[in-house]
Amino acid sequence: MTHPTLLVIAHGSRDPRHAATVHALTERVRAERPGLRVETAFLEFNAPSVPRALERLAAQGADEVVALPLLLTRAFHAKTDIPSVLREARTRLPGLRVRQADVLGPSPLLDATLERRLREAGVRPGDVPRTGLVLAAAGSSDPEAIAVIAEIARELRHTGWCAVRPAFASASLPRTEDAVRALRAEGVDRVAVAPYVIAPGRLPDRIAAGAEAAGADVVADVLGPAPELARLLLDRFDEARVPVGASLSA
Repeated sequence: MTHPTLLVIAHGSRDPRHAATVHALTERVRAERPGLRVETAFLEFNAPSVPRALERLAAQGADEVVALPLLLTRAFHAKTDIPSVLREARTRLPGLRVRQADVLGPSPLLDATLERRLREAGVRPGDVPRTGLVLAAAGSSDPEAIAVIAEIARELRHTGWCAVRPAFASASLPRTEDAVRALRAEGVDRVAVAPYVIAPGRLPDRIAAGAEAAGADVVADVLGPAPELARLLLDRFDEARVPVGASLSA
């Protein structure tokens, strides 16, 4: 089976750190699988836009693209924005086959990335049983997306943390600072905040500010271009390009 092009679709941000992090992640994906063409596009704020990226690929002779949303949950962008943009592209570019991959989460590889960032922030294995964890996501008005974050928090509770609370930077409650204070009120000695966000920007900054304001002991970095996250992108790419019932060796 020949490889289609992998087109990673990020949200985009006015914060230059966002695009830089996305490009660093896609560069790691290229390094993980030499020979695979990996391109990046953005829904807003950054270039190229998704339509322009697809037009360029078609003009360069690509015949198949897997469009992979760089999103952690199936919220509005995954359910509405990206499918709409891809439908329009299929109409304008009939010679280009475009399929949409699934969102990234939930996944054990995302859990592993969270663990990596918490270790880097100074959380040692022996700290976990006496540490409360705040899983701080961007937030969404989509109930399905909020339910996924709550379920991930429940699953993380079984990995040894003394308590785990979900929190959100926008659109949903509680805020990061409220979750940190709630853990303190329950008698938790040590609190760590893990941003469940891929790249820096306004909402991750809000998470960090809330954690600091509430006196969190540890604030991890965003998920960023971690090797586990790069492998997850490739997993979603492989799942999208293989028809149901087929195998990669077919």
